[in-house]
Amino acid sequence: MQLASLGYGPFFSDSFESLARPDLVPARVTSHRGAHLLVAGAGAGAQRAEPSGRLRHELSSVELPAVGDWVALAPGARPDDLAIIHHVLPRRTALLRRAAGTRGEAQVVAANVDTFLVVTSANRDANPRRLERYLAAIAESGADAIVVINKADLCTADELAAVAAPLEASARGLPVVSVSAATGAGLAALAGAIRPGHTIALVGMSGVGKSSLVNRLLGDQRQAVAAIDDNDRGRHATTRRELMVLPGGGELPGGGVLIDTPGMRELGLAEDHGGVAASFDDVLDTARACRFRDCRHAGEPGCAVATAVDDGALDPDRVASFHKLEREVAAAERRANPVLAARAKQRWKAVHQAQRARKKVDPKLGT
Repeated sequence: MQLASLGYGPFFSDSFESLARPDLVPARVTSHRGAHLLVAGAGAGAQRAEPSGRLRHELSSVELPAVGDWVALAPGARPDDLAIIHHVLPRRTALLRRAAGTRGEAQVVAANVDTFLVVTSANRDANPRRLERYLAAIAESGADAIVVINKADLCTADELAAVAAPLEASARGLPVVSVSAATGAGLAALAGAIRPGHTIALVGMSGVGKSSLVNRLLGDQRQAVAAIDDNDRGRHATTRRELMVLPGGGELPGGGVLIDTPGMRELGLAEDHGGVAASFDDVLDTARACRFRDCRHAGEPGCAVATAVDDGALDPDRVASFHKLEREVAAAERRANPVLAARAKQRWKAVHQAQRARKKVDPKLGT
C-alpha cells in the first residue's frame, strides 16, 4: 500500500526522517484488535503491532498509539510476525474524550483527522446542545467539522428544514449538509472533504446511520448495519474504531482516508485550550460588554449576557450549554491536577462544615 494513500505527507515524513533510524519504517494505525494494533504501510498489507516496552513505560495513555496515528516501527520478518512500535510521530490533530468513571481520564477518539463529520439523524436524533459539545471538542482537536444530517429521505422538505434550523444556529457558520445514506442524495456536498491525502472521521450517537454512510462512501457493504427498531431508531452497530482507504470513482471523487468510530452516548470534554471559546464566540463576544470583567453571568448587575438573553439576542439554552461545558472542563482539570483537586476538596469540606454549624444554631435550616 502506498503511504500517500494513507495520508502520509510532508508533516509526517519530516518527523519520521528526523528520527534518523534506518531500521524503522513509517506506518499508520488502522485499528485496535484486542491487545494488539493493526497497522498499514509497513508492508504489503495490514500487520499486527504493539508499542515497545520503553513506550509503554514513558508515554501516558493519551500519548500511546491510537487509531489514525503515524508511528515508526520495526516490522516483523514475516507477515504474521508482530511489529514493534518505537516512536509515535507528532500528531496534527487529536480528538479527546473524557472516559467514564470517577477518574475521568482522557481517551483518544481519533488522531490526525483533517475533517470530522458530525452525523446526526433527521428523523429524531437532532440535538443542538449535543452538537455544541461535539463542535467544542473538535475545535479543541484542531480539526475542521461538517455537520451531516443523515436519513433525509425519512423527512419531508419542511420537516428537514425544521430539523436543520437549530443545528445551523449551533454550528455558527460551519457547513451543515443533509444527506441520505440509503439513496445517496446530498453526498456531493461532501466532495470537498473527500480527496487524496485528506482524513475524515465520522462521529455521533449510535443509530444515526454512520455505518450506512461509511458503506455508501466506500461503495461496499463493509460495515455491519443494524436494523432500525420499532421507534424508527437505528441500533448500535460499530464496535471499534477503524481506518479505511476510500476508493476513487463512484458518486464521489474518492481518495483519502476514512475513520469510523463507535457511537458515543456522550462526548465528555477532557480539556480545553480554546475549543469552547471557538464554539461559543457569540456568548464571549457579548460578555465583553459586561460591567465586571469577572462576571459569571449569574445575576450580576450590568451583565450583558443576561441582557442579551432577555432581549432574545442569545438563546438561553445555548448560554446554559456554554456554562455546563465550562464547569465540565474545570472539573476535568481538577481531577487531572492533584493540587487543584485537593483545594476543591478542602473548599467543599469547609462549606459543608459551615452548613452543619448553621443548622446547630438554627434548626429550621435542617428542614
